[in-house]
Amino acid sequence: MQRIISLLLCLGLLFCFSPLPALADTGGSGNLDGGGADIGQGTGESYWNSGDDGVRVTVVSAATGSPVKTPIDLTNRKSDNTDYHFGKVSKVSYRNGVHLSVTTSQYTYKNPVQPLPRIISSDGSVNIEAIKNYFCSEYAVKLIAETAGIPYDMLISGEYKLFLEPISYFTFQGQKVAMTATEAALYDNLLSGGLRSKMGALTHKNLPLSMFLETSDLGFAAYSGATNQNQSNDTIIAELGLGIVRFAGQPATPPVETDYDYEYRVDTDVITPVMLYTSGEINPDSPAKVTFRIKGSTYTVSNIVIPAGESQLVWCKWRTPANPEEISITVSSTKGTLSQTSIQAKIIRLDENEPSNPTATDRNDGFSTVGIPSRTVKTSASWGVWWAQWHPYWVWISHWVWVGGEDDGSWEDHGRWEDHGWYDFFKDNYSASLSGSMSLLPDDKVPTASGNTMRSGYGVKTTVNAQFTTNAPSSHVTGAQTTTAYFPEFHYKDYWRLLDRTASGYSAQFQFKTNKYSTYNRRVHFLPLWYPNGQYTVDTYIQDAWTPAGMLSISERDDVTVSGSLYDDWHLAPLVP
Repeated sequence: MQRIISLLLCLGLLFCFSPLPALADTGGSGNLDGGGADIGQGTGESYWNSGDDGVRVTVVSAATGSPVKTPIDLTNRKSDNTDYHFGKVSKVSYRNGVHLSVTTSQYTYKNPVQPLPRIISSDGSVNIEAIKNYFCSEYAVKLIAETAGIPYDMLISGEYKLFLEPISYFTFQGQKVAMTATEAALYDNLLSGGLRSKMGALTHKNLPLSMFLETSDLGFAAYSGATNQNQSNDTIIAELGLGIVRFAGQPATPPVETDYDYEYRVDTDVITPVMLYTSGEINPDSPAKVTFRIKGSTYTVSNIVIPAGESQLVWCKWRTPANPEEISITVSSTKGTLSQTSIQAKIIRLDENEPSNPTATDRNDGFSTVGIPSRTVKTSASWGVWWAQWHPYWVWISHWVWVGGEDDGSWEDHGRWEDHGWYDFFKDNYSASLSGSMSLLPDDKVPTASGNTMRSGYGVKTTVNAQFTTNAPSSHVTGAQTTTAYFPEFHYKDYWRLLDRTASGYSAQFQFKTNKYSTYNRRVHFLPLWYPNGQYTVDTYIQDAWTPAGMLSISERDDVTVSGSLYDDWHLAPLVP
């Protein structure tokens, strides 16, 4: 059963199931929950023993979510005989485009003096509160600080968060392995389901469901799905097998309550997915069909096949209307169980917050620069589509018949061959990634610019490139379609510019729209005259690169150097007769 547990600050308020001292003045709140049951321990060359678990801890920046130190693996067991693993890579890094890489190098880990609580349950009885208490304790945080080489006071200052991932140690095909839930899902994709077929109850249920977020954080969504059944690789990679510890200096940001599931931009190609689960086999003899109904249009996905106990993303690709509105999408299926049958989408536009034209009399004497805020980024995604092929298995069905007379006859087998075969299921795995670059320069009309140095009051130009790479058919994806630019004079909020897409497709390019205040109709943004000397950094957010496993987005930034103002280029002198 899914447990909904309120977040508690570890400020001496926690009750620990082992004698761990609680954090005193600066504590953490554990953002994690868990589920799972009926693990099954495997037989033969593939099996798992209860207690063979651990946690990968990655210290990440609270502002950006990026790892700042090599992850640390904590476990109660001795893992010196691990045959292969995937190195020290966090879920954050995999999300940001790092590829899975098998290594047979020595597996390194740390055995804490104060043992970890049980992380992965074999019967659904994992104590999530004990896990929270452990990783919010002064002992655990000091251990992590010491191992990572970060002063304890700095670690709990609010500058960092702890990113937790459950690890399982098990034997697969006769070899001892170590992997997180995310690594297990990525590896299973490479093996076309080979890991799940042997160890699914562990790798696709109890391992990933041992930790998941109660509230969205660091670009990862809170999980609210089933907690007692195997999960798809796509769901595990996106939402499962993680927990986050926040510290008192970095207050938890409550999730923004909305009455919609997706926010789309106007006049944009998007993808709306659902997950289709099935307990029984859905094969080509009687495939499933999923229908999406959107604004009077019907989108039908046919010929869906899924093996028993599995799931698959099913989606429709459609274009949003030209004007903002709220849309109710209904979804139905002829077989299986859908993750959603009703989806609420909000369509917004981004071109209504453009800054006004700066003037010569503008002042901002109290201005001070701020750091660029972190934005939700997702640089890669993966998903799969099942297909089936008949596996013939011919069996002779005997039918004995007496032929001839009563005395001189004989028995003859008038039987027939019957195909008692079955369907073999296979999965085509797809992935997509998004990368980008940005160039910010003084506009060509700036008379006194030198390289990337210019005076305030003039305009800057930009070129933003977005490269979308995928092995999937075009019906699965879209290239990047939307880029917005945010500026330091507005503290990167309130006002922005929606860029023009000057080249579309998988290699998209974006530039400023033609500025209506430009004498020469240039694609520029004008710096205010009052902007102080120093670095002027523009932040661009590239989004609307859609896949069945979610939208890909990245943030790119570049800068020019401000030295003086436009007034320095003026020369006043008396008119000579």
